[in-house]
Amino acid sequence: MKRLSIPLLLSSLFASLLFCACSTPEVEQEAVRVDLGRLADFRADSAAHGCLLELPRFEQSPAEVKATVDRVMFDAKASVARIGRLADDAETSSAARSSITFYSAIAAVDDALYPLTTVMNRIYLMKETQQDAAMREACTKQVNRMESWLVDVGTDPGLYKAASIYTDRLKAGDVNTLVGEDAQYYSDMMRDYRSNGFSEGMTPELRAEVAVLKKELNAFATQFDTNITNAQVHLTFTKDQLVGVPNSFMQAAQQEDGQYRVRVTVTPDYMAVIQNCSVASTRKKINHARYSVLKDENGAILNKMVALRHEIAQKLGYATWADYKIEPKMARDAKTAISFMQDLSDGLQPKFDAEVNRLRQLKVAETGDAAAQINWWDFRYYQNKMMLDDYGVDSSELRNYFPLNEVLDGMFGVYEHIFGLEFIEIEPGYKWINDLRLFIVQDTQTREPLGAFYLDLFPREGKYNHFAQFDIVSGKRQRNGCYQRPVVALVCNFTPGLEGEPALMNHGEVETIFHEFGHAMHSILTRANFSTLSGANVARDFVEAPSQMFEAWAWDPVILKRFAYDWRNPSQSIPEETLKAMKAANLATKGIHYRRQIGLALADLQIHNGPVTDAGAVCNQANSKVLFATPKGTNFAATFGHLTGYDAGYYGYAWADAIAADMATVFEKAPDRFLDQGVGRRLRDEIYSVGGTKPAAEAVRAFLGRERSIEAFLKTIGL
Repeated sequence: MKRLSIPLLLSSLFASLLFCACSTPEVEQEAVRVDLGRLADFRADSAAHGCLLELPRFEQSPAEVKATVDRVMFDAKASVARIGRLADDAETSSAARSSITFYSAIAAVDDALYPLTTVMNRIYLMKETQQDAAMREACTKQVNRMESWLVDVGTDPGLYKAASIYTDRLKAGDVNTLVGEDAQYYSDMMRDYRSNGFSEGMTPELRAEVAVLKKELNAFATQFDTNITNAQVHLTFTKDQLVGVPNSFMQAAQQEDGQYRVRVTVTPDYMAVIQNCSVASTRKKINHARYSVLKDENGAILNKMVALRHEIAQKLGYATWADYKIEPKMARDAKTAISFMQDLSDGLQPKFDAEVNRLRQLKVAETGDAAAQINWWDFRYYQNKMMLDDYGVDSSELRNYFPLNEVLDGMFGVYEHIFGLEFIEIEPGYKWINDLRLFIVQDTQTREPLGAFYLDLFPREGKYNHFAQFDIVSGKRQRNGCYQRPVVALVCNFTPGLEGEPALMNHGEVETIFHEFGHAMHSILTRANFSTLSGANVARDFVEAPSQMFEAWAWDPVILKRFAYDWRNPSQSIPEETLKAMKAANLATKGIHYRRQIGLALADLQIHNGPVTDAGAVCNQANSKVLFATPKGTNFAATFGHLTGYDAGYYGYAWADAIAADMATVFEKAPDRFLDQGVGRRLRDEIYSVGGTKPAAEAVRAFLGRERSIEAFLKTIGL
């Protein structure tokens, strides 16, 4: 998941700034001094290539967090005011009017907001990863404060006046016609001004009303996310209640009183039990606990957010929030997105029915109940059982082929090879957790430092509890010509190893890390001049495609041979017959997998496609219709973190999957397949470095060398 560090800003005009956070001259951040010799070399190489690579300095106390925000907000307000004054002067002076140029009125907005949004994303990351609760609380407060001001920026009449004067000069031929990235940036800005209320019939009073509603929405969204991160729920069970759960998990979960603790809000813990425990009552209990933990608190907040979103959309002239949010994406409107998901759901019906029937047969055989049905808390367990019974795939035994460090090293090697990169590990000067790791990314041919990434790998209390890539620094061309290179963080929640044993991954987690690291590379390999177009700042229903494509690498035997060895016997690589069985088992569960995705996507779209008073009920109904009946007393939507940031956009995962599958065929047909450096370079140049500087469809066409097709996607899901 490409994590939106800020749930909602202004619309997509400034939403693309969500991915920024950096240590820049404007913010007066000092670089952290680490591995001085190596870092000095990287700085020298950066300077030689006209770029800047600095590590961010993280605030160490609530007071320091506030002081940083005070300073950066003061500077940002002054910068925005200067643009407004320029526009005011231009209305009364022809000489001043000539000073309204692309750089002074349009690009200046990116320059003005970059220091503040970079600070905001750094603080947002701390909100999600800091061990100290007081720091998390302080960061949450300051994120809300900055979000509130950015809402005002989105409806600032001075900024819009400057852009309008420039538009008039452009139409009159007083300034040069824009081309390339400049034209894309300008086009996006004007589109988003219109969607922010600067359109015919919109009054200043109405824009002010919308601004108030957006500020209220931002505060609710931040609280919604914070509640999910802070939800730390665990249940205790006896050994007899956890029959079938892997021994490695049992050893780690055992308590002094002989009972076993399951952290149901930590995904690896939950999956270890829900997939393996043969005791149905245990599975039901943890499933209910996981999806009822915030049903009242976040359920109420979500209802308020949905109501506010609908009101905002209608005030801005849109029928629904879904139409408002989807307009700048590839799908363009809610009707197209809903039709795509519904058509996919209908097409999958026969395969889904057959898969569920097979799971039901397994349950009948195990329980002796001829009328047994598959419940929400059953399907993962019986899918896992089917893998073993029908295909001979033992998911617990399979973990031994995927020690975390070996997977990371192998994955790094793959990305280094196809993209022409080198990842160099250095010691972080500041660690928010003791086992934090930091790598510099360098181009192997030119030796240019391209960026850096942190790895925060294991779960802990108060930490973001899924898997995501957070930007800390986004790429941007500074006014002095120097290019600010990106820095990102991968925030993960893998299960730590037991004493004397390595941390082990299941194959799904191998797919996940290949996916998330794709986001990191998308951010780091950018060449875009504007921060709003750099890295993964692309259409939200395309952003997952470049990273989802790399999930295919986790299934390729040649790739797996590079790192998938049994840690107990390193001479034993994963058997090819096992991999074939894994692929067959994976295909045999694609119907259920995608119907689950469809249920979530349709729930998200339906929640945002009209006035809704009970979002939780709508979400439960959508999932019950497409997948299985949701358990009574639960509210999945209350812990559905995608509803902030990806709101009306979850359909984008399946939409992007179709594009990703098509893009992967270029590698499949290449001489060296998934290790082909020629295709890798093309992917880097046409997709990863491009970012949002051209429309996604155009970038995909350039990479494919043809129009895109859905054929490969249908094949991957067994249709």
